[in-house]
Amino acid sequence: MKHIAILGASLFGALLLTTSCNDEWEDEQYAHYISFSAPLNSNGVRDVNVPYTRCLFDEEGNVTGNKFESEGNGGIGISEYDLPVIVSGSTTNDRNINVHLSADPDTLATMNYARFQNRTDLYYQDMTSYATYPSELLIAKGKDVELLNIKFNFAGIDMSKKWVLPIQILDDESYNYVSHPRQYYAKALLRIYPFNDWSGVYSGTAQQISMKGDEANASVVENVRLYVVDENTVFIYPGTIDEDRVDRANYKVKLEFVPTDDTHGIVKFSCDNPSVKFEVTKNEATGEEEITRYTVVEEMDAVKDYILHRYVMINNINYSFTDYTLVPGYEMTYSVRGSLTGERQINTQESDRQHAIDWD
Repeated sequence: MKHIAILGASLFGALLLTTSCNDEWEDEQYAHYISFSAPLNSNGVRDVNVPYTRCLFDEEGNVTGNKFESEGNGGIGISEYDLPVIVSGSTTNDRNINVHLSADPDTLATMNYARFQNRTDLYYQDMTSYATYPSELLIAKGKDVELLNIKFNFAGIDMSKKWVLPIQILDDESYNYVSHPRQYYAKALLRIYPFNDWSGVYSGTAQQISMKGDEANASVVENVRLYVVDENTVFIYPGTIDEDRVDRANYKVKLEFVPTDDTHGIVKFSCDNPSVKFEVTKNEATGEEEITRYTVVEEMDAVKDYILHRYVMINNINYSFTDYTLVPGYEMTYSVRGSLTGERQINTQESDRQHAIDWD
């Protein structure tokens, strides 16, 4: 009888413990803090790729079309991005939350100094003046995520600068929420890259860079980034010049992609700065400039049959340029030849152009 009583007590205790655990699980395990979904990368920012679209505007500033109908009609590039704003916690949000947002230049300034100290030429630039977004965002009861729509206007922007949009979630005793206390959870530092069909990071290992006349001792760079100019034009920094150079804006070389059919075309090189002395190499036999061509190859993934691999191969790159600022009073001329290859992995099940591309 004693054993039966002990067993009964044990079962009763286990039942109480089980009931207690279930009740605790139904309760909130974490506070309903408000945060962004914008984790920082190793460069201290969140890379964001936004589609570049050329649009036409009427006198009131309303969009009237999304393509240039003719040259010189005043179209500019615009883009949009939806930044997720999250209610954290283990239970569903049980109230309407009106989140207050603003620009955050102080955090950007602090991050710049912490990373670059007095190298102000490397600082990220605040692009708040090129972006618009609402100052308040309603997260309705029953929802844990809402999207903050950000519109970008790239008219007059110099993409040789490293643009970041800094946004913060505001706190106040009168608000019915608290922003996430962990560092940068309630702040977003968005490094913006507009993209077209040709922009992005290309492999540069098949491109040789050498002092002119010393082509036998060539070097390579692992990656070359192509930055958007407009829908069919990008620019690069030639040779080994990159965005860490103080004077990089002097060395922008444009590449215009001119299609001859759906998968082939010609790439036209140009540089607006005469001091760079940019020249496309001439063919010794014909005396004509070498022609750079591109090819687009698309193939489905062998395992994930919904993933499309899109390769852009730029072949027969052959030009020279002069670095006239690295060593004051001394010009160094380089020749560059070879090819560049870029790849995008596209989720064909995703209709949105921006989110269909895997940028990681």
